[in-house]
Amino acid sequence: MEKGQTAYKAHCLVLPFPCQGHINPMLQFAKLLAHKGVKVTLVTTRYTHKTMYGSASSCIALDLETISDGYDEAGRGETSIDAYLEIFREVGSKTLAELLEKLSSSGSPVDCVIYDAFMTWPLDIARKFGIGGAVFFTQSCAVENIYYHIHEGLLKLPLADDQSRILLPGLPPLEPLDLPSFVYDFGSYPVFYQASLAQFSNVDKADWILFNTFYELEEQVVDWLAKFWPLRTVGPTIPSKYLDERLEDDKEYGVNLFKSENDACIKWLNERPKGSVAYVSFGSFAELGVEQMEELARGLRRSKSNFLWVVRASEAAKVPKGFVEETLEKGLVVSWCPQMEVLAHEAVGCFVTHCGWNSTLEALSLGVPMLAMPQWTDQTTNAKFIMDVWKIGLTAPSDEKGLVGPEVVEHCISEIMEGERGKEMKINALKWKELAKKAVAEGGSSDKNIDEFISKLVQ
Repeated sequence: MEKGQTAYKAHCLVLPFPCQGHINPMLQFAKLLAHKGVKVTLVTTRYTHKTMYGSASSCIALDLETISDGYDEAGRGETSIDAYLEIFREVGSKTLAELLEKLSSSGSPVDCVIYDAFMTWPLDIARKFGIGGAVFFTQSCAVENIYYHIHEGLLKLPLADDQSRILLPGLPPLEPLDLPSFVYDFGSYPVFYQASLAQFSNVDKADWILFNTFYELEEQVVDWLAKFWPLRTVGPTIPSKYLDERLEDDKEYGVNLFKSENDACIKWLNERPKGSVAYVSFGSFAELGVEQMEELARGLRRSKSNFLWVVRASEAAKVPKGFVEETLEKGLVVSWCPQMEVLAHEAVGCFVTHCGWNSTLEALSLGVPMLAMPQWTDQTTNAKFIMDVWKIGLTAPSDEKGLVGPEVVEHCISEIMEGERGKEMKINALKWKELAKKAVAEGGSSDKNIDEFISKLVQ
Protein backbone atom coordinates (compact mmCIF):
# COMPACT_ATOMS: atom_id res chain seq x y z
CA MET A 1 0.00 0.00 0.00
CA GLU A 2 1.33 3.42 -0.95
CA LYS A 3 2.06 5.95 1.75
CA GLY A 4 -1.06 7.99 2.64
CA GLN A 5 -3.43 5.54 0.99
CA THR A 6 -6.52 4.66 3.03
CA ALA A 7 -6.88 1.04 4.13
CA TYR A 8 -10.42 0.07 3.13
CA LYS A 9 -12.18 -3.07 4.33
CA ALA A 10 -13.59 -3.79 0.86
CA HIS A 11 -14.69 -2.03 -2.33
CA CYS A 12 -18.36 -1.95 -3.39
CA LEU A 13 -19.74 -0.58 -6.62
CA VAL A 14 -23.31 0.70 -6.11
CA LEU A 15 -25.50 0.86 -9.22
CA PRO A 16 -29.07 2.24 -8.85
CA PHE A 17 -31.67 2.50 -11.59
CA PRO A 18 -31.41 6.09 -12.93
CA CYS A 19 -34.41 7.79 -11.35
CA GLN A 20 -34.58 9.73 -8.09
CA GLY A 21 -36.71 7.24 -6.15
CA HIS A 22 -34.12 4.53 -6.83
CA ILE A 23 -30.93 6.58 -6.62
CA ASN A 24 -31.52 8.15 -3.20
CA PRO A 25 -32.07 5.04 -1.04
CA MET A 26 -29.06 3.33 -2.62
CA LEU A 27 -26.98 6.50 -2.26
CA GLN A 28 -27.83 6.59 1.43
CA PHE A 29 -26.86 2.93 1.81
CA ALA A 30 -23.58 3.75 0.05
CA LYS A 31 -22.93 6.48 2.63
CA LEU A 32 -23.52 4.01 5.46
CA LEU A 33 -21.04 1.56 3.95
CA ALA A 34 -18.46 4.31 3.49
CA HIS A 35 -18.96 5.41 7.10
CA LYS A 36 -18.15 1.86 8.18
CA GLY A 37 -14.85 1.81 6.28
CA VAL A 38 -15.88 0.39 2.89
CA LYS A 39 -14.64 2.03 -0.29
CA VAL A 40 -17.73 2.86 -2.35
CA THR A 41 -18.04 3.81 -6.00
CA LEU A 42 -21.48 5.15 -6.88
CA VAL A 43 -22.38 4.66 -10.54
CA THR A 44 -24.97 6.67 -12.46
CA THR A 45 -25.69 7.04 -16.15
CA ARG A 46 -23.90 9.87 -17.91
CA TYR A 47 -27.10 11.78 -18.60
CA THR A 48 -28.31 11.45 -14.99
CA HIS A 49 -24.96 12.70 -13.73
CA LYS A 50 -25.28 15.82 -15.88
CA THR A 51 -28.77 16.61 -14.59
CA MET A 52 -28.29 16.05 -10.83
CA TYR A 53 -28.68 18.97 -8.43
CA GLY A 54 -26.39 18.66 -5.43
CA SER A 55 -23.43 16.38 -4.93
CA ALA A 56 -23.77 12.62 -4.66
CA SER A 57 -20.64 12.57 -2.57
CA SER A 58 -21.83 15.13 -0.03
CA CYS A 59 -21.45 14.36 3.69
CA ILE A 60 -19.05 11.45 3.23
CA ALA A 61 -16.48 10.48 0.61
CA LEU A 62 -17.80 8.43 -2.30
CA ASP A 63 -16.14 7.89 -5.63
CA LEU A 64 -18.40 8.67 -8.57
CA GLU A 65 -18.29 6.93 -11.95
CA THR A 66 -20.66 6.77 -14.90
CA ILE A 67 -21.82 4.22 -17.43
CA SER A 68 -23.97 4.71 -20.52
CA ASP A 69 -27.63 3.84 -20.98
CA GLY A 70 -27.41 4.71 -24.67
CA TYR A 71 -28.89 8.19 -24.14
CA ASP A 72 -25.94 10.23 -22.90
CA GLU A 73 -26.78 13.61 -24.45
CA ALA A 74 -30.52 14.26 -24.36
CA GLY A 75 -31.90 11.54 -22.10
CA ARG A 76 -34.61 9.00 -22.94
CA GLY A 77 -37.01 11.60 -24.32
CA GLU A 78 -39.95 9.98 -26.12
CA THR A 79 -38.35 6.53 -26.24
CA SER A 80 -40.75 3.90 -24.92
CA ILE A 81 -39.83 2.37 -21.57
CA ASP A 82 -39.49 -1.15 -23.03
CA ALA A 83 -37.13 0.09 -25.76
CA TYR A 84 -35.17 2.07 -23.16
CA LEU A 85 -34.78 -0.93 -20.84
CA GLU A 86 -33.51 -3.10 -23.68
CA ILE A 87 -30.99 -0.51 -24.88
CA PHE A 88 -29.89 0.16 -21.29
CA ARG A 89 -29.31 -3.57 -20.78
CA GLU A 90 -27.22 -3.81 -23.96
CA VAL A 91 -25.17 -0.60 -23.62
CA GLY A 92 -25.09 -0.66 -19.83
CA SER A 93 -23.67 -4.20 -19.75
CA LYS A 94 -20.87 -3.20 -22.11
CA THR A 95 -19.93 0.03 -20.29
CA LEU A 96 -20.23 -1.57 -16.83
CA ALA A 97 -17.78 -4.27 -17.95
CA GLU A 98 -15.42 -1.54 -19.18
CA LEU A 99 -15.68 0.25 -15.83
CA LEU A 100 -14.98 -2.92 -13.83
CA GLU A 101 -11.99 -3.61 -16.08
CA LYS A 102 -10.67 -0.10 -15.42
CA LEU A 103 -11.16 -0.41 -11.66
CA SER A 104 -9.57 -3.87 -11.55
CA SER A 105 -6.26 -2.34 -12.60
CA SER A 106 -6.57 0.72 -10.34
CA GLY A 107 -5.07 -0.89 -7.25
CA SER A 108 -8.51 -1.13 -5.64
CA PRO A 109 -10.54 -3.76 -7.52
CA VAL A 110 -14.25 -4.11 -6.84
CA ASP A 111 -15.29 -6.87 -4.41
CA CYS A 112 -19.05 -6.60 -4.83
CA VAL A 113 -21.57 -4.99 -7.18
CA ILE A 114 -24.68 -3.79 -5.33
CA TYR A 115 -27.32 -3.35 -8.02
CA ASP A 116 -30.93 -2.23 -8.19
CA ALA A 117 -33.38 -5.14 -8.38
CA PHE A 118 -35.06 -3.42 -11.33
CA MET A 119 -31.99 -4.38 -13.39
CA THR A 120 -30.83 -8.00 -13.43
CA TRP A 121 -27.95 -7.79 -15.90
CA PRO A 122 -25.34 -6.26 -13.53
CA LEU A 123 -25.16 -9.61 -11.71
CA ASP A 124 -24.19 -11.34 -14.97
CA ILE A 125 -21.39 -8.83 -15.53
CA ALA A 126 -20.18 -9.15 -11.93
CA ARG A 127 -20.02 -12.93 -12.30
CA LYS A 128 -17.83 -12.63 -15.41
CA PHE A 129 -15.32 -10.75 -13.26
CA GLY A 130 -15.59 -13.18 -10.37
CA ILE A 131 -17.15 -10.45 -8.23
CA GLY A 132 -19.88 -10.84 -5.59
CA GLY A 133 -23.38 -9.58 -6.34
CA ALA A 134 -25.91 -8.02 -3.94
CA VAL A 135 -29.38 -7.17 -5.22
CA PHE A 136 -31.00 -4.14 -3.55
CA PHE A 137 -34.80 -3.93 -3.48
CA THR A 138 -36.26 -0.42 -3.28
CA GLN A 139 -39.83 -1.60 -2.60
CA SER A 140 -41.27 -3.25 0.49
CA CYS A 141 -40.91 -6.94 1.34
CA ALA A 142 -44.71 -7.21 1.23
CA VAL A 143 -44.90 -5.99 -2.37
CA GLU A 144 -41.99 -8.11 -3.54
CA ASN A 145 -43.56 -11.15 -1.86
CA ILE A 146 -46.64 -10.64 -4.05
CA TYR A 147 -44.56 -10.34 -7.23
CA TYR A 148 -42.52 -13.40 -6.21
CA HIS A 149 -45.67 -15.52 -5.87
CA ILE A 150 -46.79 -14.45 -9.34
CA HIS A 151 -43.34 -15.15 -10.81
CA GLU A 152 -43.36 -18.63 -9.29
CA GLY A 153 -46.88 -19.34 -10.54
CA LEU A 154 -48.24 -19.51 -6.99
CA LEU A 155 -50.66 -16.62 -7.59
CA LYS A 156 -52.48 -16.96 -10.90
CA LEU A 157 -53.42 -13.95 -13.02
CA PRO A 158 -55.76 -12.55 -14.03
CA LEU A 159 -57.57 -12.87 -10.73
CA ALA A 160 -60.94 -14.62 -10.83
CA ASP A 161 -63.92 -12.25 -10.96
CA ASP A 162 -65.26 -13.61 -7.67
CA GLN A 163 -61.89 -13.60 -5.87
CA SER A 164 -62.50 -11.47 -2.79
CA ARG A 165 -59.53 -12.38 -0.58
CA ILE A 166 -55.93 -13.25 -1.37
CA LEU A 167 -54.04 -15.21 1.27
CA LEU A 168 -50.25 -15.23 0.98
CA PRO A 169 -47.72 -16.33 3.62
CA GLY A 170 -46.35 -13.50 5.74
CA LEU A 171 -49.10 -11.07 4.71
CA PRO A 172 -52.50 -10.11 6.12
CA PRO A 173 -55.58 -11.10 4.08
CA LEU A 174 -55.68 -8.84 1.02
CA GLU A 175 -58.48 -7.75 -1.28
CA PRO A 176 -57.74 -7.49 -5.02
CA LEU A 177 -57.47 -3.67 -4.83
CA ASP A 178 -54.80 -4.01 -2.10
CA LEU A 179 -52.47 -5.63 -4.63
CA PRO A 180 -50.10 -3.61 -6.85
CA SER A 181 -51.94 -1.97 -9.75
CA PHE A 182 -50.14 -4.12 -12.34
CA VAL A 183 -51.74 -7.13 -10.64
CA TYR A 184 -55.35 -6.14 -9.94
CA ASP A 185 -55.60 -4.18 -13.21
CA PHE A 186 -53.96 -6.96 -15.20
CA GLY A 187 -52.59 -5.82 -18.56
CA SER A 188 -52.62 -2.12 -17.66
CA TYR A 189 -48.84 -1.58 -17.76
CA PRO A 190 -47.36 -4.71 -19.37
CA VAL A 191 -43.77 -3.44 -19.50
CA PHE A 192 -43.66 -2.46 -15.83
CA TYR A 193 -45.43 -5.68 -14.90
CA GLN A 194 -42.87 -7.79 -16.75
CA ALA A 195 -40.00 -5.76 -15.25
CA SER A 196 -41.42 -6.30 -11.76
CA LEU A 197 -41.52 -10.07 -12.27
CA ALA A 198 -38.14 -10.13 -14.02
CA GLN A 199 -36.50 -9.04 -10.75
CA PHE A 200 -36.69 -12.70 -9.73
CA SER A 201 -35.22 -14.21 -12.90
CA ASN A 202 -31.75 -14.61 -11.37
CA VAL A 203 -32.30 -13.54 -7.75
CA ASP A 204 -31.32 -17.01 -6.51
CA LYS A 205 -27.83 -16.47 -7.94
CA ALA A 206 -27.19 -13.30 -5.89
CA ASP A 207 -24.89 -13.58 -2.88
CA TRP A 208 -26.97 -11.14 -0.84
CA ILE A 209 -30.53 -9.88 -1.04
CA LEU A 210 -30.90 -6.47 0.61
CA PHE A 211 -34.16 -4.66 1.35
CA ASN A 212 -34.74 -1.00 2.14
CA THR A 213 -36.98 -1.73 5.11
CA PHE A 214 -36.47 -2.67 8.75
CA TYR A 215 -37.22 -5.97 10.40
CA GLU A 216 -39.68 -4.67 13.00
CA LEU A 217 -41.83 -3.06 10.30
CA GLU A 218 -42.34 -6.23 8.22
CA GLU A 219 -41.42 -8.96 10.64
CA GLN A 220 -43.71 -11.75 9.40
CA VAL A 221 -42.99 -11.42 5.69
CA VAL A 222 -39.24 -11.01 6.31
CA ASP A 223 -39.20 -14.22 8.35
CA TRP A 224 -41.01 -16.08 5.58
CA LEU A 225 -38.81 -14.86 2.71
CA ALA A 226 -35.64 -15.43 4.75
CA LYS A 227 -36.40 -19.15 4.84
CA PHE A 228 -35.15 -19.49 1.26
CA TRP A 229 -33.31 -16.23 0.49
CA PRO A 230 -30.17 -14.72 2.06
CA LEU A 231 -32.35 -11.71 2.89
CA ARG A 232 -31.19 -8.84 5.07
CA THR A 233 -33.10 -5.67 5.96
CA VAL A 234 -30.80 -2.62 5.90
CA GLY A 235 -33.22 0.32 6.12
CA PRO A 236 -34.70 2.74 6.39
CA THR A 237 -31.95 4.26 4.26
CA ILE A 238 -32.72 7.91 4.88
CA PRO A 239 -30.33 10.72 5.90
CA SER A 240 -28.64 10.13 9.23
CA LYS A 241 -29.77 13.40 10.82
CA TYR A 242 -33.29 12.02 11.16
CA LEU A 243 -32.29 8.66 12.62
CA ASP A 244 -28.95 7.87 14.32
CA GLU A 245 -27.05 11.13 13.62
CA ARG A 246 -23.84 9.15 13.08
CA LEU A 247 -23.09 10.86 9.76
CA GLU A 248 -22.32 14.49 10.47
CA ASP A 249 -24.41 17.07 8.53
CA ASP A 250 -26.21 14.28 6.66
CA LYS A 251 -29.66 15.86 6.35
CA GLU A 252 -30.41 15.41 2.63
CA TYR A 253 -29.76 12.55 0.25
CA GLY A 254 -27.39 14.67 -1.82
CA VAL A 255 -29.07 14.12 -5.20
CA ASN A 256 -32.03 15.94 -6.72
CA LEU A 257 -33.17 15.61 -10.30
CA PHE A 258 -35.35 18.68 -9.75
CA LYS A 259 -34.31 22.15 -8.57
CA SER A 260 -35.56 22.73 -5.03
CA GLU A 261 -37.10 25.84 -3.47
CA ASN A 262 -35.63 25.11 -0.03
CA ASP A 263 -35.48 28.60 1.47
CA ALA A 264 -39.04 29.54 0.50
CA CYS A 265 -40.48 26.30 1.92
CA ILE A 266 -38.72 26.43 5.27
CA LYS A 267 -39.29 30.18 5.73
CA TRP A 268 -43.01 29.68 5.09
CA LEU A 269 -43.21 26.71 7.48
CA ASN A 270 -41.40 28.65 10.20
CA GLU A 271 -44.29 31.12 10.20
CA ARG A 272 -46.96 28.44 10.73
CA PRO A 273 -48.17 26.96 14.07
CA LYS A 274 -47.07 23.50 15.16
CA GLY A 275 -48.95 20.67 13.44
CA SER A 276 -51.06 23.04 11.31
CA VAL A 277 -49.78 22.19 7.82
CA ALA A 278 -50.79 19.43 5.41
CA TYR A 279 -47.76 18.70 3.21
CA VAL A 280 -48.93 17.50 -0.22
CA SER A 281 -46.50 15.78 -2.59
CA PHE A 282 -46.80 13.02 -5.17
CA GLY A 283 -43.11 12.43 -5.75
CA SER A 284 -40.84 12.72 -8.74
CA PHE A 285 -42.70 10.45 -11.15
CA ALA A 286 -46.47 10.24 -10.52
CA GLU A 287 -48.81 12.27 -12.71
CA LEU A 288 -52.32 13.21 -11.59
CA GLY A 289 -55.01 13.73 -14.19
CA VAL A 290 -56.38 17.24 -14.72
CA GLU A 291 -59.69 16.35 -13.05
CA GLN A 292 -57.96 14.86 -9.98
CA MET A 293 -55.73 17.94 -9.66
CA GLU A 294 -58.85 20.12 -9.71
CA GLU A 295 -60.59 17.98 -7.09
CA LEU A 296 -57.51 18.01 -4.86
CA ALA A 297 -57.20 21.79 -5.20
CA ARG A 298 -60.86 22.24 -4.23
CA GLY A 299 -60.35 19.97 -1.23
CA LEU A 300 -57.31 21.95 -0.07
CA ARG A 301 -59.20 25.20 -0.52
CA ARG A 302 -62.11 23.87 1.59
CA SER A 303 -59.85 22.46 4.31
CA LYS A 304 -59.30 24.46 7.48
CA SER A 305 -55.62 23.46 7.49
CA ASN A 306 -52.67 25.28 5.97
CA PHE A 307 -51.05 23.42 3.08
CA LEU A 308 -47.72 23.20 1.31
CA TRP A 309 -48.29 21.64 -2.13
CA VAL A 310 -45.46 20.43 -4.34
CA VAL A 311 -46.45 20.63 -8.01
CA ARG A 312 -43.66 19.76 -10.41
CA ALA A 313 -43.15 22.17 -13.30
CA SER A 314 -44.45 19.52 -15.73
CA GLU A 315 -47.72 19.36 -13.75
CA ALA A 316 -48.20 23.11 -13.10
CA ALA A 317 -50.65 23.69 -15.96
CA LYS A 318 -53.13 21.32 -14.25
CA VAL A 319 -53.54 23.58 -11.20
CA PRO A 320 -56.86 25.46 -11.52
CA LYS A 321 -56.50 29.03 -12.74
CA GLY A 322 -56.45 31.51 -9.86
CA PHE A 323 -55.99 28.82 -7.19
CA VAL A 324 -52.56 29.99 -6.03
CA GLU A 325 -53.68 33.61 -5.68
CA GLU A 326 -56.96 32.69 -3.95
CA THR A 327 -55.24 30.58 -1.28
CA LEU A 328 -52.20 32.75 -0.52
CA GLU A 329 -53.21 33.23 3.13
CA LYS A 330 -53.21 29.51 3.93
CA GLY A 331 -51.20 27.80 1.21
CA LEU A 332 -47.92 27.70 -0.66
CA VAL A 333 -47.42 25.96 -4.02
CA VAL A 334 -43.82 25.15 -5.03
CA SER A 335 -42.22 23.13 -7.83
CA TRP A 336 -39.98 21.06 -5.51
CA CYS A 337 -38.73 21.13 -1.93
CA PRO A 338 -36.44 19.27 0.48
CA GLN A 339 -38.90 16.56 1.50
CA MET A 340 -37.05 15.22 4.53
CA GLU A 341 -36.54 18.68 6.00
CA VAL A 342 -40.20 19.54 5.40
CA LEU A 343 -41.52 16.30 6.94
CA ALA A 344 -39.30 16.83 9.97
CA HIS A 345 -40.62 20.38 10.51
CA GLU A 346 -42.88 20.73 13.56
CA ALA A 347 -45.44 22.70 11.53
CA VAL A 348 -46.28 19.63 9.43
CA GLY A 349 -49.09 17.51 10.87
CA CYS A 350 -50.14 15.43 7.87
CA PHE A 351 -48.51 14.07 4.70
CA VAL A 352 -50.85 13.81 1.69
CA THR A 353 -49.10 11.56 -0.80
CA HIS A 354 -49.29 8.73 -3.32
CA CYS A 355 -47.38 6.69 -0.69
CA GLY A 356 -44.52 5.42 -2.81
CA TRP A 357 -42.17 3.33 -0.69
CA ASN A 358 -39.53 6.04 -0.11
CA SER A 359 -42.15 8.57 0.98
CA THR A 360 -43.79 5.98 3.23
CA LEU A 361 -40.49 5.11 4.92
CA GLU A 362 -39.68 8.79 5.39
CA ALA A 363 -43.03 9.48 7.06
CA LEU A 364 -42.67 6.40 9.27
CA SER A 365 -39.14 7.39 10.29
CA LEU A 366 -40.19 10.95 11.12
CA GLY A 367 -43.52 10.04 12.78
CA VAL A 368 -45.83 11.92 10.40
CA PRO A 369 -49.42 10.64 9.89
CA MET A 370 -50.36 10.07 6.25
CA LEU A 371 -53.28 10.52 3.89
CA ALA A 372 -52.67 7.96 1.16
CA MET A 373 -53.91 8.71 -2.36
CA PRO A 374 -52.32 5.79 -4.24
CA GLN A 375 -52.06 6.13 -8.01
CA TRP A 376 -50.44 2.95 -9.35
CA THR A 377 -47.69 0.30 -8.95
CA ASP A 378 -46.91 -0.60 -5.28
CA GLN A 379 -48.76 2.38 -3.80
CA THR A 380 -52.07 0.55 -3.31
CA THR A 381 -50.35 -2.12 -1.22
CA ASN A 382 -48.44 0.47 0.80
CA ALA A 383 -51.74 2.27 1.45
CA LYS A 384 -53.26 -0.95 2.84
CA PHE A 385 -50.42 -1.27 5.35
CA ILE A 386 -50.46 2.45 6.24
CA MET A 387 -54.14 2.31 7.22
CA ASP A 388 -54.80 -1.23 8.42
CA VAL A 389 -51.47 -2.69 9.58
CA TRP A 390 -49.28 0.15 10.84
CA LYS A 391 -52.32 2.35 11.53
CA ILE A 392 -50.55 5.66 10.84
CA GLY A 393 -53.00 7.15 8.39
CA LEU A 394 -56.03 6.92 6.14
CA THR A 395 -56.52 5.84 2.55
CA ALA A 396 -58.71 8.33 0.70
CA PRO A 397 -61.66 6.46 -0.88
CA SER A 398 -62.27 7.18 -4.56
CA ASP A 399 -65.51 7.33 -6.54
CA GLU A 400 -66.62 5.16 -9.48
CA LYS A 401 -64.37 7.22 -11.80
CA GLY A 402 -61.37 6.61 -9.56
CA LEU A 403 -61.31 10.21 -8.34
CA VAL A 404 -60.87 11.41 -4.76
CA GLY A 405 -63.36 14.22 -4.35
CA PRO A 406 -62.88 17.53 -2.51
CA GLU A 407 -65.20 16.54 0.35
CA VAL A 408 -63.11 13.41 0.92
CA VAL A 409 -59.85 15.39 0.89
CA GLU A 410 -61.26 17.91 3.34
CA HIS A 411 -62.72 15.25 5.66
CA CYS A 412 -59.62 13.05 5.73
CA ILE A 413 -57.21 15.92 6.42
CA SER A 414 -59.52 17.13 9.20
CA GLU A 415 -59.76 13.62 10.70
CA ILE A 416 -55.97 13.20 10.74
CA MET A 417 -55.15 16.70 11.99
CA GLU A 418 -57.98 17.19 14.51
CA GLY A 419 -60.06 14.02 14.93
CA GLU A 420 -60.01 11.22 17.51
CA ARG A 421 -58.62 8.72 15.01
CA GLY A 422 -55.89 11.22 14.24
CA LYS A 423 -54.72 11.11 17.85
CA GLU A 424 -54.25 7.34 17.62
CA MET A 425 -52.41 7.73 14.31
CA LYS A 426 -49.99 10.22 15.88
CA ILE A 427 -49.27 7.79 18.74
CA ASN A 428 -48.64 4.95 16.29
CA ALA A 429 -46.51 7.15 14.04
CA LEU A 430 -44.27 8.06 16.98
CA LYS A 431 -43.99 4.35 17.89
CA TRP A 432 -42.74 3.47 14.40
CA LYS A 433 -40.40 6.46 14.45
CA GLU A 434 -38.70 5.09 17.57
CA LEU A 435 -38.50 1.58 16.11
CA ALA A 436 -36.93 2.94 12.91
CA LYS A 437 -34.34 4.81 14.95
CA LYS A 438 -33.62 1.71 17.00
CA ALA A 439 -33.17 -0.43 13.86
CA VAL A 440 -30.39 1.75 12.44
CA ALA A 441 -28.73 2.63 15.75
CA GLU A 442 -25.63 0.74 16.83
CA GLY A 443 -26.63 -2.85 17.53
CA GLY A 444 -30.08 -2.45 15.92
CA SER A 445 -31.48 -4.98 13.45
CA SER A 446 -30.46 -3.09 10.28
CA ASP A 447 -27.11 -2.01 11.72
CA LYS A 448 -26.21 -5.61 12.58
CA ASN A 449 -27.23 -6.78 9.12
CA ILE A 450 -24.98 -4.18 7.48
CA ASP A 451 -22.07 -5.19 9.71
CA GLU A 452 -22.66 -8.84 8.79
CA PHE A 453 -22.70 -7.94 5.09
CA ILE A 454 -19.37 -6.10 5.44
CA SER A 455 -17.76 -8.90 7.46
CA LYS A 456 -18.66 -11.46 4.76
CA LEU A 457 -17.26 -9.15 2.09
CA VAL A 458 -13.99 -8.96 3.98
CA GLN A 459 -13.82 -12.75 4.31
